[in-house]
Amino acid sequence: MKKTTLIIGAGGVSRVVVHKCVMNADVFGKIVLASRTVSKCDEIRAELPDADIETAALDADSTDAVIALIETIKADIVINVALPYQDLTIMDACIATKTPYLDTANYEHPDEAKFEYKLQWERNEAFKQEGIMGLLGSGFDPGATNVFCAYAQKHYFDEIHTIDILDCNAGDHGYPFATNFNPEINLREVSAKGRYWENGEWIETEPMEIMQVWDYPEVGPKDSYLLYHEEMESLVKHIKGLKRIRFFMTFGQSYLKHMEVLQNVGMLGIEPVQHKGMEIVPIEFLKTLLPDPASLGPRTKGKTNIGIVAEGIKDGVKKKIYIYQVKDHEECYAETNSQGVSYTTGVPAMIGAKLMLKGIWSGEGVFNMEQLDPDPFMQEMMEQGLPWKIKEL
Repeated sequence: MKKTTLIIGAGGVSRVVVHKCVMNADVFGKIVLASRTVSKCDEIRAELPDADIETAALDADSTDAVIALIETIKADIVINVALPYQDLTIMDACIATKTPYLDTANYEHPDEAKFEYKLQWERNEAFKQEGIMGLLGSGFDPGATNVFCAYAQKHYFDEIHTIDILDCNAGDHGYPFATNFNPEINLREVSAKGRYWENGEWIETEPMEIMQVWDYPEVGPKDSYLLYHEEMESLVKHIKGLKRIRFFMTFGQSYLKHMEVLQNVGMLGIEPVQHKGMEIVPIEFLKTLLPDPASLGPRTKGKTNIGIVAEGIKDGVKKKIYIYQVKDHEECYAETNSQGVSYTTGVPAMIGAKLMLKGIWSGEGVFNMEQLDPDPFMQEMMEQGLPWKIKEL
């Protein structure tokens, strides 16, 4: 019987997910693409005129609205590529309708610059009771990086002692300042204090306090800054023998200078301020001024390189490996009308959902990526446009 896949959200990542699901239509069947702005859904559908796609208007902040749509279309899975603020309402709708769930980023409260898995993990028992699977963070980081860690643990180590996650976007879009995904989410993430985990505790740093230069294959040496990133929160629970985990992301000096100025003048604020008798949130206003990340695709040139460096013990001997994936922005745009950051997030979302629909990844409850067998995901990456490499260091 033909499946029905509900995709919620119509940004750059959603565009990639839709394109890749259509390329795997034998698994995903009919696609229903839903967003608050249905015209964005229609725009994506128009790119794939021969595909079985319907569009719908949806307020994903309303659990009742999501429930109604799931029941109307009889969805077999929900792929959530909306805003992370909406994770909980969509998860609750999936619980109510007994529908498998997948997202790419963990929950973030709209009024607090903080993201964590706590409230999503709390729904584990509800997912178990309804006999359904929820897969959290099936993007690239989180997502593929978690799977890289699980793959390293399964095939290369008896114990992994340290992990560095390394995220490089060497793309050039030609703007003095722009963000490669939702500006509000991106700027909140980058301007927050850094954190890393070592010897059983979280250590907090000032924003951009710790920097290292890493030589990224096919890209070259880049300044890489320590941030807090959500996949560390689950990896410390599931990687055996781990003593330290850190996350680094590359930033150019122009980006950092713009962000510093915006923060100094209050434009990254998330609290409402009065402006000419109206209440506005500075970072939301800034979002309207910046280029739409979905518009960057035809302008962006260069490559991404995202991976992990793991160090530990195998058969009593120290070992260190680097697993990474390189993607060209222009190749991504040619295939899916989206730049590389959207592509590298959207393809893993499709892969995770494909493995769930085929029953290769299964279970009852809420799962992070590293809890599942990494091998089929790694194989799908090779076949779906994200070939990876391993180097021994």
